[in-house]
Amino acid sequence: MGQTRRDLLKVGGLGLGAAALSGLGLQAEARTMSVVPKADRPLDLLILGGTGFTGPFQVRYALARGHRVTIFNRGNKSLDWPGPVEELVGDRNEGNLSALEGRRWDVCIDNPTTLPFWVRDAGRVLENQVDHYVFTSTLSVYASNADPGADESAALLEYQGEDRMAETMKSVRANMALYGPLKAESEREVARWFPGRHTIVRPTLIVGPGDATDRFTYWPVRLARGGQVLAPGDGKDPVQLIDARDLAEWTVRMAEAQAGGAYNAAGPDYRLTFDAMLHGIRAVTGVAAELNWAPAEFLAERGINPWSDMPVWIPSEGEYAGFASRSNRKAIDAGLAFRPFADTVEATLAWFRDQPDDRRSQLRAGLTPEREAEALEALRAASS
Repeated sequence: MGQTRRDLLKVGGLGLGAAALSGLGLQAEARTMSVVPKADRPLDLLILGGTGFTGPFQVRYALARGHRVTIFNRGNKSLDWPGPVEELVGDRNEGNLSALEGRRWDVCIDNPTTLPFWVRDAGRVLENQVDHYVFTSTLSVYASNADPGADESAALLEYQGEDRMAETMKSVRANMALYGPLKAESEREVARWFPGRHTIVRPTLIVGPGDATDRFTYWPVRLARGGQVLAPGDGKDPVQLIDARDLAEWTVRMAEAQAGGAYNAAGPDYRLTFDAMLHGIRAVTGVAAELNWAPAEFLAERGINPWSDMPVWIPSEGEYAGFASRSNRKAIDAGLAFRPFADTVEATLAWFRDQPDDRRSQLRAGLTPEREAEALEALRAASS
Protein backbone atom coordinates (compact mmCIF):
# COMPACT_ATOMS: atom_id res chain seq x y z
CA MET A 1 0.00 0.00 0.00
CA GLY A 2 1.36 3.43 -0.91
CA GLN A 3 1.82 6.26 1.54
CA THR A 4 -1.06 8.64 2.08
CA ARG A 5 -0.72 12.40 2.39
CA ARG A 6 -1.37 11.96 6.12
CA ASP A 7 1.59 9.57 6.32
CA LEU A 8 3.89 12.02 4.57
CA LEU A 9 2.88 14.80 6.93
CA LYS A 10 3.66 12.58 9.90
CA VAL A 11 7.02 11.57 8.42
CA GLY A 12 8.23 15.01 7.50
CA GLY A 13 6.61 16.96 10.26
CA LEU A 14 5.40 19.32 7.55
CA GLY A 15 2.21 20.03 9.48
CA LEU A 16 4.34 21.62 12.19
CA GLY A 17 7.16 22.92 10.08
CA ALA A 18 10.84 22.63 10.94
CA ALA A 19 10.95 26.17 12.32
CA ALA A 20 8.31 25.36 14.89
CA LEU A 21 10.59 22.61 16.23
CA SER A 22 13.68 24.81 16.42
CA GLY A 23 15.57 24.38 19.67
CA LEU A 24 13.68 21.28 20.76
CA GLY A 25 15.92 19.22 23.02
CA LEU A 26 16.31 17.94 26.53
CA GLN A 27 15.31 21.26 28.10
CA ALA A 28 12.05 21.21 26.13
CA GLU A 29 11.61 17.59 27.17
CA ALA A 30 11.95 18.60 30.83
CA ARG A 31 9.28 21.27 30.36
CA THR A 32 6.99 18.66 28.77
CA MET A 33 7.39 16.45 31.83
CA SER A 34 5.83 19.17 33.99
CA VAL A 35 2.44 18.51 32.36
CA VAL A 36 2.54 14.71 32.48
CA PRO A 37 -0.64 13.40 34.17
CA LYS A 38 -0.19 11.54 37.43
CA ALA A 39 -0.62 7.78 37.54
CA ASP A 40 -3.75 6.40 39.21
CA ARG A 41 -1.57 4.84 41.90
CA PRO A 42 2.02 5.75 42.83
CA LEU A 43 4.37 2.78 42.67
CA ASP A 44 7.62 1.83 44.34
CA LEU A 45 9.59 1.31 41.14
CA LEU A 46 13.01 -0.34 40.83
CA ILE A 47 14.94 0.32 37.62
CA LEU A 48 17.99 -1.85 36.95
CA GLY A 49 20.26 0.48 35.02
CA GLY A 50 18.65 3.90 34.88
CA THR A 51 21.55 5.95 33.55
CA GLY A 52 21.96 4.47 30.05
CA PHE A 53 20.12 5.45 26.87
CA THR A 54 16.45 4.96 27.78
CA GLY A 55 16.92 4.84 31.55
CA PRO A 56 17.07 8.60 32.24
CA PHE A 57 13.88 9.13 30.22
CA GLN A 58 12.20 6.38 32.26
CA VAL A 59 13.31 7.92 35.55
CA ARG A 60 12.13 11.41 34.65
CA TYR A 61 8.80 10.17 33.32
CA ALA A 62 8.24 7.93 36.36
CA LEU A 63 8.89 10.86 38.67
CA ALA A 64 6.50 13.03 36.68
CA ARG A 65 3.86 10.29 37.03
CA GLY A 66 4.29 10.41 40.81
CA HIS A 67 6.23 7.17 41.37
CA ARG A 68 8.92 6.54 43.97
CA VAL A 69 12.03 5.54 42.03
CA THR A 70 15.06 3.46 42.98
CA ILE A 71 17.83 2.80 40.46
CA PHE A 72 20.51 0.11 40.71
CA ASN A 73 23.76 0.18 38.71
CA ARG A 74 27.52 0.31 39.06
CA GLY A 75 27.48 3.99 40.03
CA ASN A 76 29.78 5.06 37.20
CA LYS A 77 27.54 7.87 35.97
CA SER A 78 26.04 10.68 38.02
CA LEU A 79 22.95 12.46 36.70
CA ASP A 80 20.78 15.25 38.05
CA TRP A 81 17.15 14.25 38.61
CA PRO A 82 14.09 16.51 38.86
CA GLY A 83 13.01 14.75 42.04
CA PRO A 84 14.15 12.29 44.72
CA VAL A 85 15.77 9.13 43.32
CA GLU A 86 17.31 6.46 45.52
CA GLU A 87 20.52 5.16 43.96
CA LEU A 88 21.84 1.71 44.91
CA VAL A 89 25.24 0.46 43.76
CA GLY A 90 26.25 -3.04 42.71
CA ASP A 91 27.88 -4.94 39.87
CA ARG A 92 25.86 -7.64 38.12
CA ASN A 93 28.96 -8.85 36.27
CA GLU A 94 30.30 -9.93 39.66
CA GLY A 95 26.95 -11.10 41.03
CA ASN A 96 26.97 -8.28 43.59
CA LEU A 97 23.29 -7.46 44.21
CA SER A 98 23.46 -7.24 48.00
CA ALA A 99 22.15 -3.67 47.97
CA LEU A 100 18.79 -5.04 46.79
CA GLU A 101 18.36 -7.54 49.59
CA GLY A 102 15.62 -7.12 52.18
CA ARG A 103 13.71 -4.53 50.16
CA ARG A 104 10.35 -4.48 48.40
CA TRP A 105 9.12 -2.84 45.19
CA ASP A 106 5.91 -3.03 43.21
CA VAL A 107 7.64 -3.38 39.83
CA CYS A 108 11.18 -3.91 38.58
CA ILE A 109 12.21 -2.71 35.11
CA ASP A 110 15.32 -4.54 33.85
CA ASN A 111 16.91 -2.41 31.12
CA PRO A 112 20.49 -3.51 30.41
CA THR A 113 20.40 -7.32 30.60
CA THR A 114 21.80 -9.37 27.75
CA LEU A 115 23.07 -12.30 29.83
CA PRO A 116 20.91 -15.07 31.31
CA PHE A 117 22.95 -15.19 34.52
CA TRP A 118 22.10 -11.53 35.18
CA VAL A 119 18.40 -12.49 35.20
CA ARG A 120 19.10 -15.57 37.33
CA ASP A 121 20.96 -13.51 39.93
CA ALA A 122 18.25 -10.83 39.96
CA GLY A 123 15.60 -13.54 40.29
CA ARG A 124 17.31 -15.09 43.28
CA VAL A 125 17.14 -11.74 45.11
CA LEU A 126 13.90 -10.26 43.77
CA GLU A 127 11.66 -13.31 43.33
CA ASN A 128 9.74 -12.48 46.52
CA GLN A 129 10.54 -8.77 46.62
CA VAL A 130 8.75 -7.48 43.51
CA ASP A 131 5.21 -8.06 42.28
CA HIS A 132 5.99 -7.69 38.58
CA TYR A 133 9.11 -7.81 36.37
CA VAL A 134 9.44 -5.85 33.11
CA PHE A 135 12.26 -7.04 30.87
CA THR A 136 13.65 -4.98 27.98
CA SER A 137 14.53 -7.46 25.25
CA THR A 138 14.94 -6.93 21.48
CA LEU A 139 13.43 -7.89 18.13
CA SER A 140 16.70 -9.75 17.56
CA VAL A 141 15.33 -12.69 19.58
CA TYR A 142 13.32 -14.03 16.62
CA ALA A 143 14.57 -17.10 14.80
CA SER A 144 13.50 -15.78 11.39
CA ASN A 145 13.23 -12.37 9.74
CA ALA A 146 11.76 -13.72 6.50
CA ASP A 147 8.05 -13.09 7.11
CA PRO A 148 6.62 -9.54 6.87
CA GLY A 149 4.01 -8.87 9.52
CA ALA A 150 5.17 -11.62 11.89
CA ASP A 151 3.92 -11.04 15.43
CA GLU A 152 5.01 -11.96 18.96
CA SER A 153 4.04 -15.62 18.50
CA ALA A 154 6.93 -16.22 16.07
CA ALA A 155 9.60 -18.71 17.14
CA LEU A 156 12.59 -17.46 19.14
CA LEU A 157 16.26 -18.27 18.70
CA GLU A 158 17.81 -21.12 20.66
CA TYR A 159 21.21 -20.89 22.31
CA GLN A 160 23.57 -23.49 20.83
CA GLY A 161 26.60 -23.05 23.07
CA GLU A 162 27.89 -25.17 25.92
CA ASP A 163 26.65 -23.15 28.91
CA ARG A 164 24.36 -20.15 28.57
CA MET A 165 25.09 -19.14 32.17
CA ALA A 166 28.82 -18.94 31.45
CA GLU A 167 28.49 -16.36 28.68
CA THR A 168 29.70 -12.83 29.48
CA MET A 169 29.61 -9.46 27.76
CA LYS A 170 33.18 -10.15 26.63
CA SER A 171 32.05 -13.24 24.75
CA VAL A 172 29.11 -11.34 23.21
CA ARG A 173 31.38 -8.55 21.98
CA ALA A 174 33.69 -11.16 20.49
CA ASN A 175 30.78 -12.90 18.74
CA MET A 176 27.74 -10.72 18.13
CA ALA A 177 25.89 -13.78 16.81
CA LEU A 178 25.36 -14.63 20.49
CA TYR A 179 23.38 -11.45 21.14
CA GLY A 180 19.97 -12.60 19.92
CA PRO A 181 20.11 -16.13 21.36
CA LEU A 182 21.26 -14.86 24.77
CA LYS A 183 18.49 -12.27 24.84
CA ALA A 184 16.01 -15.05 24.05
CA GLU A 185 17.49 -17.18 26.83
CA SER A 186 17.23 -14.18 29.17
CA GLU A 187 13.52 -13.95 28.34
CA ARG A 188 13.12 -17.63 29.24
CA GLU A 189 14.94 -17.03 32.51
CA VAL A 190 12.55 -14.17 33.33
CA ALA A 191 9.63 -16.57 32.84
CA ARG A 192 11.26 -19.10 35.18
CA TRP A 193 11.69 -16.68 38.06
CA PHE A 194 8.56 -14.56 37.57
CA PRO A 195 5.93 -16.90 36.05
CA GLY A 196 2.66 -15.15 35.23
CA ARG A 197 3.93 -11.78 36.45
CA HIS A 198 6.31 -10.46 33.84
CA THR A 199 6.25 -8.30 30.72
CA ILE A 200 8.66 -8.67 27.79
CA VAL A 201 9.29 -5.53 25.72
CA ARG A 202 11.00 -6.19 22.37
CA PRO A 203 12.18 -2.89 20.86
CA THR A 204 13.27 -2.34 17.31
CA LEU A 205 16.16 0.08 16.63
CA ILE A 206 16.07 2.67 19.44
CA VAL A 207 16.85 6.22 18.26
CA GLY A 208 16.78 9.80 19.44
CA PRO A 209 18.73 12.10 21.74
CA GLY A 210 21.36 10.30 23.79
CA ASP A 211 22.07 7.48 21.33
CA ALA A 212 25.72 6.53 21.75
CA THR A 213 25.80 4.35 18.60
CA ASP A 214 24.95 7.03 15.98
CA ARG A 215 23.11 4.36 13.99
CA PHE A 216 20.23 6.75 13.28
CA THR A 217 22.05 9.98 14.11
CA TYR A 218 24.21 9.54 11.02
CA TRP A 219 21.33 10.47 8.72
CA PRO A 220 20.17 13.74 10.37
CA VAL A 221 23.80 14.85 10.69
CA ARG A 222 24.61 13.88 7.10
CA LEU A 223 21.55 15.53 5.57
CA ALA A 224 22.12 18.67 7.65
CA ARG A 225 25.52 18.91 5.96
CA GLY A 226 23.77 19.01 2.59
CA GLY A 227 25.20 18.39 -0.87
CA GLN A 228 25.29 15.06 -2.67
CA VAL A 229 24.21 12.22 -0.36
CA LEU A 230 24.72 8.50 -0.98
CA ALA A 231 21.50 6.62 -0.20
CA PRO A 232 21.08 2.83 -0.16
CA GLY A 233 18.88 0.74 -2.42
CA ASP A 234 15.92 2.24 -4.23
CA GLY A 235 14.21 3.87 -1.25
CA LYS A 236 11.40 1.31 -1.07
CA ASP A 237 12.82 -0.79 1.78
CA PRO A 238 10.75 -0.49 4.98
CA VAL A 239 12.07 1.07 8.17
CA GLN A 240 11.13 0.43 11.80
CA LEU A 241 12.51 2.44 14.71
CA ILE A 242 11.38 3.88 18.02
CA ASP A 243 12.27 7.09 19.83
CA ALA A 244 13.92 6.29 23.17
CA ARG A 245 11.49 8.67 24.89
CA ASP A 246 8.43 6.91 23.47
CA LEU A 247 9.85 3.54 24.51
CA ALA A 248 10.74 4.76 28.00
CA GLU A 249 7.38 6.35 28.70
CA TRP A 250 5.38 3.40 27.42
CA THR A 251 7.51 0.98 29.44
CA VAL A 252 6.64 2.92 32.60
CA ARG A 253 2.95 2.82 31.69
CA MET A 254 3.21 -0.94 31.10
CA ALA A 255 4.79 -1.24 34.54
CA GLU A 256 1.80 0.62 35.97
CA ALA A 257 -0.61 -1.72 34.20
CA GLN A 258 1.48 -4.81 35.09
CA ALA A 259 0.39 -6.15 31.73
CA GLY A 260 1.77 -9.62 31.00
CA GLY A 261 3.11 -11.12 27.80
CA ALA A 262 5.50 -10.02 25.06
CA TYR A 263 5.19 -6.92 22.87
CA ASN A 264 7.01 -5.74 19.74
CA ALA A 265 7.94 -2.13 20.50
CA ALA A 266 8.34 -1.03 16.90
CA GLY A 267 7.35 2.20 15.24
CA PRO A 268 5.94 4.08 13.59
CA ASP A 269 2.22 3.37 13.38
CA TYR A 270 2.24 3.71 9.57
CA ARG A 271 4.38 2.24 6.79
CA LEU A 272 7.69 4.10 6.63
CA THR A 273 10.08 3.58 3.72
CA PHE A 274 13.72 4.58 3.58
CA ASP A 275 12.92 7.20 0.97
CA ALA A 276 10.24 8.74 3.18
CA MET A 277 12.58 8.67 6.18
CA LEU A 278 15.32 10.57 4.37
CA HIS A 279 12.89 13.08 2.87
CA GLY A 280 11.37 13.58 6.31
CA ILE A 281 14.80 14.28 7.77
CA ARG A 282 15.62 16.68 4.94
CA ALA A 283 12.38 18.56 5.52
CA VAL A 284 13.37 19.16 9.15
CA THR A 285 16.93 20.27 8.40
CA GLY A 286 15.81 22.66 5.66
CA VAL A 287 19.17 22.09 3.93
CA ALA A 288 19.53 21.40 0.20
CA ALA A 289 20.62 17.77 -0.16
CA GLU A 290 20.33 15.55 -3.22
CA LEU A 291 19.79 11.84 -2.65
CA ASN A 292 21.77 9.50 -4.91
CA TRP A 293 20.26 6.02 -4.69
CA ALA A 294 22.80 3.21 -5.09
CA PRO A 295 21.66 -0.37 -5.82
CA ALA A 296 22.45 -2.97 -3.19
CA GLU A 297 24.72 -4.80 -5.64
CA PHE A 298 26.75 -1.63 -6.29
CA LEU A 299 27.24 -1.09 -2.55
CA ALA A 300 28.19 -4.71 -1.91
CA GLU A 301 30.83 -4.62 -4.65
CA ARG A 302 32.49 -1.70 -2.86
CA GLY A 303 32.33 -3.19 0.61
CA ILE A 304 29.65 -0.77 1.79
CA ASN A 305 27.61 -2.84 4.21
CA PRO A 306 24.00 -2.55 5.31
CA TRP A 307 23.39 -1.39 8.89
CA SER A 308 26.98 -0.38 9.70
CA ASP A 309 28.03 1.68 6.66
CA MET A 310 24.44 2.46 5.65
CA PRO A 311 22.75 2.66 9.07
CA VAL A 312 19.10 1.67 9.61
CA TRP A 313 19.01 -0.02 6.18
CA ILE A 314 18.63 -3.73 5.49
CA PRO A 315 17.52 -4.83 1.98
CA SER A 316 14.05 -6.35 2.41
CA GLU A 317 14.52 -9.56 0.50
CA GLY A 318 15.09 -13.23 1.15
CA GLU A 319 15.82 -14.04 4.79
CA TYR A 320 15.43 -10.35 5.68
CA ALA A 321 12.13 -9.75 3.86
CA GLY A 322 10.38 -9.13 7.18
CA PHE A 323 13.25 -7.56 9.13
CA ALA A 324 11.65 -4.10 9.36
CA SER A 325 8.03 -5.21 9.01
CA ARG A 326 7.23 -6.76 12.40
CA SER A 327 3.65 -6.41 13.60
CA ASN A 328 3.32 -3.74 16.30
CA ARG A 329 -0.47 -4.05 16.64
CA LYS A 330 -0.36 -5.68 20.08
CA ALA A 331 1.84 -2.93 21.51
CA ILE A 332 -0.26 -0.15 19.98
CA ASP A 333 -3.40 -1.73 21.41
CA ALA A 334 -1.59 -1.68 24.77
CA GLY A 335 -1.01 2.07 24.53
CA LEU A 336 2.28 2.45 22.66
CA ALA A 337 2.21 5.87 21.00
CA PHE A 338 4.70 7.76 18.85
CA ARG A 339 5.67 11.41 18.75
CA PRO A 340 6.00 13.04 15.29
CA PHE A 341 9.07 11.85 13.41
CA ALA A 342 10.16 15.48 12.99
CA ASP A 343 10.42 15.76 16.79
CA THR A 344 12.82 12.79 16.87
CA VAL A 345 14.97 14.27 14.10
CA GLU A 346 15.20 17.75 15.61
CA ALA A 347 15.84 16.48 19.14
CA THR A 348 18.57 14.15 17.86
CA LEU A 349 20.30 16.99 16.01
CA ALA A 350 19.98 19.36 18.97
CA TRP A 351 21.49 16.76 21.30
CA PHE A 352 24.33 15.89 18.92
CA ARG A 353 25.24 19.52 18.31
CA ASP A 354 25.49 20.00 22.07
CA GLN A 355 28.15 17.28 22.40
CA PRO A 356 31.88 18.09 22.84
CA ASP A 357 33.92 18.69 19.72
CA ASP A 358 35.77 15.38 19.99
CA ARG A 359 32.47 13.49 20.18
CA ARG A 360 31.09 15.26 17.10
CA SER A 361 34.27 14.96 15.08
CA GLN A 362 33.75 11.31 14.19
CA LEU A 363 30.41 9.56 13.86
CA ARG A 364 30.31 6.02 15.24
CA ALA A 365 28.27 4.63 12.33
CA GLY A 366 27.94 5.35 8.63
CA LEU A 367 30.43 6.34 5.96
CA THR A 368 33.22 8.83 6.36
CA PRO A 369 33.00 11.79 3.98
CA GLU A 370 35.96 10.36 2.06
CA ARG A 371 34.38 6.94 1.50
CA GLU A 372 31.08 8.53 0.54
CA ALA A 373 32.76 10.82 -2.00
CA GLU A 374 34.57 7.84 -3.59
CA ALA A 375 31.31 5.90 -3.83
CA LEU A 376 29.44 8.84 -5.33
CA GLU A 377 32.12 9.27 -7.97
CA ALA A 378 31.93 5.56 -8.84
CA LEU A 379 28.13 5.76 -8.98
CA ARG A 380 28.26 8.68 -11.41
CA ALA A 381 30.76 6.81 -13.57
CA ALA A 382 28.59 3.69 -13.59
CA SER A 383 25.51 5.73 -14.53
CA SER A 384 27.28 7.37 -17.47
